[in-house]
Amino acid sequence: MQKTSGSRRGQLALFARNFLKHPRMLGSVIPSSRFTIEGLLKHVDWNRARVVVEYGPGVGTFTHHVLKRMRPDATLIVIEMNDDFVTYLRENIPDPRLHVVHGSAADVDAELRKLGHDRMDYAISGIPFSTMPPEVRAEILKKTNAVLNPGGAFLVYQFAPSIGGHLEKFFGKVDRSFEPLNILPAHLFVAHPRAA
Repeated sequence: MQKTSGSRRGQLALFARNFLKHPRMLGSVIPSSRFTIEGLLKHVDWNRARVVVEYGPGVGTFTHHVLKRMRPDATLIVIEMNDDFVTYLRENIPDPRLHVVHGSAADVDAELRKLGHDRMDYAISGIPFSTMPPEVRAEILKKTNAVLNPGGAFLVYQFAPSIGGHLEKFFGKVDRSFEPLNILPAHLFVAHPRAA
């Protein structure tokens, strides 16, 4: 992979190249807007968020904002399948609280354990649930609910509203909102863990 600058322009170029290679994995040609980011992250209680996990961070659009708000003693684990994005994140975000995992969100429980955690307080995801195999989607949702601490939440942004029904099968309460100031407009979900 060629070295990519950590600048906004470099991020956009890397994101666009990977969208063209893997459109079903990304869902959009450009990263999320600040309105989408704020619309989801306002649901995080940063004082209690000790372990946060992000699925499919891409070039770190959400990652940077999470790190800015996180406690100094908190941990952010990002799980990414794309080789280019994993390399980019490791080379361009030198924060000791960040752990970049090359793997699948379906293995969130195992990845947490590898890093010394049994549970997480929040999970954030923009991975395109509508284009993945149903069994993989179900596995991710089931495991995410299982490892979320009470009082935490699964924060999801999607371009199609269909994930809402799937979230309701695995989680307790699911709050929905819509962010038109994004390309494409985004459906936002806050899924609260179901009691065991």
